[in-house]
Amino acid sequence: MEPIVIALSIVVLLLALGLALLVLMQSGKDNKLSGAIAGGMETFLGKSKSSTMDRNLSIATIIVSTLFVIAVLVLYMVA
Repeated sequence: MEPIVIALSIVVLLLALGLALLVLMQSGKDNKLSGAIAGGMETFLGKSKSSTMDRNLSIATIIVSTLFVIAVLVLYMVA
C-alpha cells in the first residue's frame, strides 16, 4: 500500500472513533426518564451548563462528521 493510503486510512479510523465518542457523549432529546432519575434537583445553572455542553458537542459532531466524509471521499479518490 502507498504511504498516503495508509495515512488516510488512519485518519478515517481516528475520525470514526471520535465521531462515535461524540455521539455517545450527547444527551438524548427525550428527557422523560432522565428527569425521573434526577428527581428534578437540577438547578438553573446546571441546566444552562448542560445546554451549553450539548450545543458544543453538537457543533463538534457536525465538524467531525464533515471531516470524516471528506476524508473518506479523498481516500476513495486516492485508492
